[in-house]
Amino acid sequence: MDHQEQHLTSSDMLTDIVIGMSDGLTVPFALAAGLSGAVSSTGIIVIAGIAEIAAGSIAMGLGGYLAGKTEIDHYNSELKREYEEVELVPEKEKEEVREFFGNLGLSEEVQQQAVEEIAKDKKKWVDFMMKYELGLDKPDPKRATKSALNIGLSYVVGGLVPLSPYFFTDTPIVALKYSAIVTLICLFIFGYFKSRMTGVHPLKGALKVMLIGAVAASAAYGVAKIFEG
Repeated sequence: MDHQEQHLTSSDMLTDIVIGMSDGLTVPFALAAGLSGAVSSTGIIVIAGIAEIAAGSIAMGLGGYLAGKTEIDHYNSELKREYEEVELVPEKEKEEVREFFGNLGLSEEVQQQAVEEIAKDKKKWVDFMMKYELGLDKPDPKRATKSALNIGLSYVVGGLVPLSPYFFTDTPIVALKYSAIVTLICLFIFGYFKSRMTGVHPLKGALKVMLIGAVAASAAYGVAKIFEG
């Protein structure tokens, strides 16, 4: 009987899209809803919305770049330290390798053979320590730039969804109704696939994401109406 593995394999790109799209759908939606309760022209909302999308995408993209750069710098720093330890205290490092295989339940003889085999090649030895001692995989050297672009563009795409109805009508409240329908549907779909990707119950995850967007927009609209009054 064939067995098919069902493990989740989520790429860095999908993670970036989730981050950018999540805020892109929610923040401009809340901003447009708030302004709809305070102004009488959709032109103002469109201008403010585009400005927010531009600023938000740059800020989110920069955050993704810095996170990616920090990951690379951290890996390189630990790699340098590991090379130094292999060079200066090889017996201690060998003992750590032996402990790793011992925890797997291998016999002392097999442990010793594995240690000797790994220690023959310094690069492979260090790579082994990085992965299994520190739990660090070598990051993509272009990760920071890719992350910035993925998150920034996802934010723009997400932000244009709630703003799009304001391009086609002069009445903010009418635009808000269509914006709410379109955005909540997109939030539900986005939440569904995000939940499937992260292993959460899809319908519960979709409703949760949609509810968060609805609450944020409702709060912004309510605050605007309070101050207007």
